[in-house]
Amino acid sequence: MTLPKSAPALSRGPLPTRTASRLGGRVWVDLVVAAAVLVLLYLALRLGQGGTLRFATARDAAVDTDPARLPYDAVRSLLRMFAALAVSVVFTFCYAYAAARSRRLERVLIPALDILQSVPVLAFLSVAVSGFLALFPGSMLGLECAAVFAIFTSQAWNMTFAFYQALVSLPPELDELSRSFGFSRWMRFWKVELPSGMIGLVWNGMLGFGGGWFFLVASEAITVDNQRYALPGVGSYAGAAIAAGDLGRVGWAIATMVVLVIGVNFLFWRPLTAWAERFKNEQSEATEVQRSVVLDLLRRSHLPAALGRALRPAGRALNRAGRVFGTAGRVHGTAGRVFGTADRRPAAHPARRRAGDVAFALVSGGIVLWGVVDLGRYLVDRTGLGVFGEPLLLGLATAARVVVLVAVATVVWVPIGVKIGFSPRLTRIAQPVVQVLAGFPANFLFPLAVWLLLRTGVSIDLGGILLMALGSQWYILFNAIAGAMAVPADLREAMDDLGVRGRQRWRRLIIPGVFPAYVTGGITASGGAWNASIVAEVVTFGGTTLTATGLGAYIARAAEHGDHPHLLAGVAVMSLYVVALNRLLWRRLYRLAERRYSL
Repeated sequence: MTLPKSAPALSRGPLPTRTASRLGGRVWVDLVVAAAVLVLLYLALRLGQGGTLRFATARDAAVDTDPARLPYDAVRSLLRMFAALAVSVVFTFCYAYAAARSRRLERVLIPALDILQSVPVLAFLSVAVSGFLALFPGSMLGLECAAVFAIFTSQAWNMTFAFYQALVSLPPELDELSRSFGFSRWMRFWKVELPSGMIGLVWNGMLGFGGGWFFLVASEAITVDNQRYALPGVGSYAGAAIAAGDLGRVGWAIATMVVLVIGVNFLFWRPLTAWAERFKNEQSEATEVQRSVVLDLLRRSHLPAALGRALRPAGRALNRAGRVFGTAGRVHGTAGRVFGTADRRPAAHPARRRAGDVAFALVSGGIVLWGVVDLGRYLVDRTGLGVFGEPLLLGLATAARVVVLVAVATVVWVPIGVKIGFSPRLTRIAQPVVQVLAGFPANFLFPLAVWLLLRTGVSIDLGGILLMALGSQWYILFNAIAGAMAVPADLREAMDDLGVRGRQRWRRLIIPGVFPAYVTGGITASGGAWNASIVAEVVTFGGTTLTATGLGAYIARAAEHGDHPHLLAGVAVMSLYVVALNRLLWRRLYRLAERRYSL
């Protein structure tokens, strides 16, 4: 029997019911998302009020270690961490882009970044406190800004290195595509360059966030003019409990930190890493992808799409305004580095170009020379240049620990990171565990480390390597994971089809695919290990203090006593060691990654 022409229309009868059901199902999703946004705004406003109070005396340093205060302290610390992360992202975009797109600035900015990542957080903090207190006299806002700045200095450097490496290894064909579509520099950044570096940026942001937890105690307990001020937070709570030798309240701080790290991973980093999967450069879709309950919830909600539509006119206006920066240009330089015509001007006469290079070198070199001479005069007036002798010798001991740490971490964590990054199913299982391990501040466990070292009789000179590794080895693991995730699935499938296994697979696919990310992880792990030596070479719990022979202990001792000449000498020597190691090893590996190992 033939159906009448009206049958198709009749067959659509149940569809409105199903549509209404789907729309009804999305209503509760929208309500949940809207409620979460309102709660976050309320917490930010409510807790922000505490930053405008005033402080008067050193009595403000007293920390209430009542466990009932931990929820409030935890949210205060979390607010500082995300504020520092926002500043780190803006800094990363500006600094890495300037270094990657200007040959002259690159010669200054990349060595400066080597030095910045080697400067201890304690040194940044001593400068930041004075500056922010002068900007906000008598206000807790000055201390809050100083704490956020200190956390920023522990988050930003590896993100900047990762994004710089992504920019300098950008495939030339992507620049050809941007030229074909007439992209402005602004559009090229958002449509081509940022997506190409998104996976490494997300994973290094996650790791930088973990580095911020590591230095939370130092960031929230601040010394100003020999007076100590403690901001409400988990870091200051844990520091007070450790100083008092109260293992019970240290346990409460550890439990709170575990909850924070797992919660941030579930609500923020896991959705972000799953979302970043869309930026993988591959011809075919992977059979398994990362999933996130929070991301699925956001995708089902109407609110993100409505917000996107509301912001679309502003985006178009920014794209039009971005055209003043010029359009995407031709491919110049070597090793596939991509530069627009407005970024570098190779068409200039060689003599004029050399003259510009000489002028730039003279100006930048003159500024550096002036700073070195001024520092030398300051040290001569107070201690003499002989102050550099002791830190130079102590730096050899710390350098040996750093080299051993990076070598062992490479052998152990690169294969594990590749295994995790190549398997979305394993990534879903391992990411929360890795995030907890990397994000948990290892110095919270130092009281246990003191107990173990005393019970086993192991010297802190050897045990210091393990303590430094707790805070820095994760840079190598996270970058190995990010590098493996960025390897196109179709290349892996082609290797499987060709039967390439074992050592040949590592030589033909894994090492070329992971090597650029590993170099970023290695250079940041090295810098992080130098920085971690400040807290790992001097370990205190209650009345017991273990001190290792090394530059980190030298700097920590000078900072504790307010000995600025010795502090400056120690920081300068540490920067010298880091820059020398980077120049002799890591920069050469970076150039090798640019020439041979970019997908």
